[in-house]
Parts: sequence; C-alpha cells; structure tokens
Amino acid sequence: MISTLADERGFGVYVHWPFCRAKCPYCDFNSHVREGVDQSRWRAALLTELAHYAEQTQGRTVTSLFFGGGTPSLMEPETTAAVIDAVKAHWATVADLEITLEANPTSVEIERFRGFRDAGVNRVSIGVQALDDQVLKFLGRQHSSGEAIRALEIGRATFPRLSFDLIYARPGQSLEAWQDELSTALDLANSHISLYQLTIEPGTAFEQRVARGDFQTLPEEEQATLFDWTASRLERAGLPAYEISNHARPGEESRHNLTYWRYGDYIGVGPGAHGRLTLDGKKLATRQHRAPEAWLESVEREGHATRQRNEVATAARLQEMVMMGLRLAEGIPAARFVAETGSDIDAALDSKALKRLIEGGFLVLENDRLRTTNEGRARLDAVLGNLLA
Repeated sequence: MISTLADERGFGVYVHWPFCRAKCPYCDFNSHVREGVDQSRWRAALLTELAHYAEQTQGRTVTSLFFGGGTPSLMEPETTAAVIDAVKAHWATVADLEITLEANPTSVEIERFRGFRDAGVNRVSIGVQALDDQVLKFLGRQHSSGEAIRALEIGRATFPRLSFDLIYARPGQSLEAWQDELSTALDLANSHISLYQLTIEPGTAFEQRVARGDFQTLPEEEQATLFDWTASRLERAGLPAYEISNHARPGEESRHNLTYWRYGDYIGVGPGAHGRLTLDGKKLATRQHRAPEAWLESVEREGHATRQRNEVATAARLQEMVMMGLRLAEGIPAARFVAETGSDIDAALDSKALKRLIEGGFLVLENDRLRTTNEGRARLDAVLGNLLA
C-alpha cells in the first residue's frame, strides 16, 4: 500500500555522482577525486540500481529527478540521458518533471551545458560560492569569478530554470562587503538562489585549520546580523526565503528539495545516497555503500548496493519530520503529524515547550499548521533543541 500523503508531497529520485576535480576544504559530502572514471561501467551500474528500486515502487509517479554529488557536471551527457530515459521507462512521471543537475562553473563543465539540456535536464544548480577571486581560492574552488559570471549567463540562456549557491558569513566578512557581493549576485539571479552561511563540518580540512588557529569563524552575533539583513534584502528583491537558506520567486521553488523538507518519499541511488520510502504503512530509511568502488562492485555483483534498509521508528519519524518541516516558511500541516506518528500536534510534541516557544515568538500554530517565525528560523537549532528534548 502506498501512502497518499507521501504522493502529495512528491516522489523524487536522487542520483549521486561522487566524483570531483578537487575536494573543497569546507565540504563534508561524499565526494572523491579520481584520475579516471569508466563512464560506461558507472552508467550501467546506475541503471541497474534504478531498476532494483523500480520493482519496489511500482505505481508511484515521479515528480522530480536530481543529479547531485560530487560534481554531476563531470558526468557525460550520455550517462545523464540514459538515467533520465530509465526513470521515465520505470515510472509514470508528471508532465512538468523537474530534472535538476548540479554543476560547477569551470570552463570544462560549461561546455557540457548544451549536452545536458539535450539529455533532458531542465534545471541547473551552479556552485558559484563566491564572486571574489581571493575568497574562491580560500574556499578551494577551481573557478574564477569571471568563469562564474560566464557560467550563469550561459546557464540562463541554456536551461529553462537556474539556481546558484553562495557561501557567506565567511571569516572577516563585513556586512558592507556582503551587501556589495549580494547586489552583484542579484543582478545575475534568475528565479532561485541558495545562500548558505559557512559552517565548519567535522572531518573537513577547514575543521583542522580552525583547530590550528589558521582562521576564526565569524562571531555568532555578526552571523545573525548578516542572516537577518539577507532575508530582508531577498524579500525586497522578490525572492523570499521559502526555506532557511533558499530563496525563490513564487512557483520557482526547488520541487525536489521540497519533497525532502515535506518529509516525502524519495529513492537514492549511487554511492552513499540516502532514501526514504513509505511501504505498507512503514517508513523505511535506505543508505547505499559510501565508497565508490565498493558501491560499484556491489551493484555489479548483487544488483544493488543497499547497505542499510531500516524501519524508521515513530519517535524518529517525528524528529525527522519536525527537523525538516520547520525549515520551511510554510511549516508543517497538522495532518502530517497524524500520518507520520498517529498523534496530533499537542500529543506528539512537548506541550509545555510548544507553548513556551509560541509565547516567545519563535513558533506559530494556526490554520492547522505549525511553523516557525522569522526569528524562529534564524535560531532553529535552539528551537528544535527545546521542542524535541
């Protein structure tokens, strides 16, 4: 039995391409540098794993397909086309299927844009990260600001929909410097932009550099000032924050990411990819082998590389749903609490903490929907810590 509510939230397919030209010092994603990649072998393995999951999810309608990484724009367009064709062959798809591919703005990858468009990609997400050459060097990026601007211009001319990422709240960054950089970015923006504050993730090169004292992160008060100003500036520009770090013109939100944040179902294929599937009333968490070579060999040997396939307990479903859903400006409808936990909002959550956060101006419960205020989203970690303690 398929969950109707899950269908309403969309049903996505995520394909992970784990390879990069270089490892960025802030990145904790499952990405790897390899001298050579056998594209035909990898293409066959991705198609095999898609077929494996298609057998388990017959009757579903795919609403989005997302190529992430790593750097999917290093994938051959022929591989992208083969995956797109396979998804359309295995499942019904909506007429306006969103097909997103992440790309870096190096000249090598820009030259592939037309091939990806011809393969069926209709939305590109470009990892610009900064519009300053010195900052790009600090972030370990392989492109210049000039290449980034050229990539955005070509991307806008090539794909129907385009988004790009910037990282701010960098060490020593002033509000005035960010205002200038964001002004330039808005001149280049189309209908969607993702703005992430720099975080130091465990296991990254940046974590080691901070520990050595090579640089310090921006003080929290300054980060908060940048966050608040950024939200206000994007609102005035007609790209309000529909999620903590994501801004879009109405109707141009990332449908694939909305499926995640609305706690919908999605399949994850490729090394380290995660998935969530509702089957027979149970929510299953899946995870693939993380190491590229181990994943490839497992798929070729067994037809898939699923390392974990566990039922998500009710308490964990509540936690995941709340952590994801309160990131969204739209919040979480009351019906979702019942569908995922069997309880209404008051019974599922700590009522005293809920009341305290509402009175404090961090949460709003109205029209059968729980959502964060602007202040609540800016301090979401603290809100969640109190709500889910």
